[in-house]
Amino acid sequence: MDIKIEKLNPTDLDKFIALIRVFEDVFEMENFILPSEEYLQTLLQKTDFLVFVALAESKVVGGLTSYTLQQYYSRLPLVYIYDLAVETKLQRRGIGKMLVSGITAYCKGIGVEEVFVQADLEDDYAIDFYRSTGATAEQVVHFYYSLNEK
Repeated sequence: MDIKIEKLNPTDLDKFIALIRVFEDVFEMENFILPSEEYLQTLLQKTDFLVFVALAESKVVGGLTSYTLQQYYSRLPLVYIYDLAVETKLQRRGIGKMLVSGITAYCKGIGVEEVFVQADLEDDYAIDFYRSTGATAEQVVHFYYSLNEK
């Protein structure tokens, strides 16, 4: 299977929506409601929001989303990979590694200091995957403040 990694542009709304549907399936997001196309288009137009997709015969089979963070310790930005997924039936075939290679090469080319990603401690598969891509793990505790009661 021939896989192509592509960075999305603001005109690639259809591919972005297809990627979100991959996330919905892989992450088993029940009762998910897709935001409006106008909102998603606005995201794609932001220069600090990066989306990479894996294409098999022009079909989105995986991808990642990331955010660029400006820092004050250095003038070089950081990039945070927010989500990464590959269709379940195509996992463990190197597509995820291709996506990581795609974003790290792109970020190196534009002068990003570091690309980072988080994985839940219980998600052994994700932890093993990121280690296999050459990433260095840190022991941290992630805290969050829920501002919308469910």
